[in-house]
Amino acid sequence: MEAGGAFVRDQGLFSVESTSFVEYLSAHEPELLPVNRAAGADLAPHGTTVLALTFPGGVMMAGDRRATMGNVIAQRDLEKVQRADEYSVVAFAGTVGLAVEMVRLFQVELAHYEKMQLVTLSLNAKARRLGAVIKANLGLAMQGLAVVPLYAGYDVDTGTGRIFGYDITGAPAESKHFLAEGSGSPFAEGALKKLYRPDLSVEDAATVCVEALYDAADDDSATGGPDLTRRIYPVIVTATADGYRRLPEDEVAAVAEAVVERRRANPGGPLAPLR
Repeated sequence: MEAGGAFVRDQGLFSVESTSFVEYLSAHEPELLPVNRAAGADLAPHGTTVLALTFPGGVMMAGDRRATMGNVIAQRDLEKVQRADEYSVVAFAGTVGLAVEMVRLFQVELAHYEKMQLVTLSLNAKARRLGAVIKANLGLAMQGLAVVPLYAGYDVDTGTGRIFGYDITGAPAESKHFLAEGSGSPFAEGALKKLYRPDLSVEDAATVCVEALYDAADDDSATGGPDLTRRIYPVIVTATADGYRRLPEDEVAAVAEAVVERRRANPGGPLAPLR
């Protein structure tokens, strides 16, 4: 074992000298990195709106289900919100094919470190590791194939939920209380500013997420709202001291149907009370 704690196994191709799976792929199988898989920006499906907010004891993340390709709906049931590890979640907006590979690579990156070091990374370190994966895609991002992840997790050291956003260079920036990414994010953040409270229950936080995604879909054609006919609803997950949890579809369906019913009477949505 070296001073840094990493095991070194000299087995040719399978020699492991780093806790970073990204560095390992760069050295041995660089063609597997998302940065080395090119595609036409105008022909690649794009994911749209994802958001996150904190609540007492954790964080919630949600995403719509639509992927677009120009003016065409490429997919109606895309799952943009994924488990990163036991205590964190990652979502993406941008080029779907690259984003899916980047998320999978990030998941393996965290698992690889834990197996090598026998400990988990801090939440700050996890956020920086995701930034390194994003930075590796900078060349394609400059060609229009950008991926903009949203990362959030439960910080076991502080007992709170935290949210990180990124630019295309991979620089993480922590956001207080809530954040949205994707083409519908300006409208989603407008709703979050109205409806967010720091004392939200999990049930109320889920309602706020669906309201924000509804507002995004109302003004952004690339964002999909709740599809009651096809029973396609947003993906909503939480990360707390109990770990990752995806809200069951019947719970999300009940929230979405209630939001849609209220919007029939008030298409503009709820107003935040003056305090």
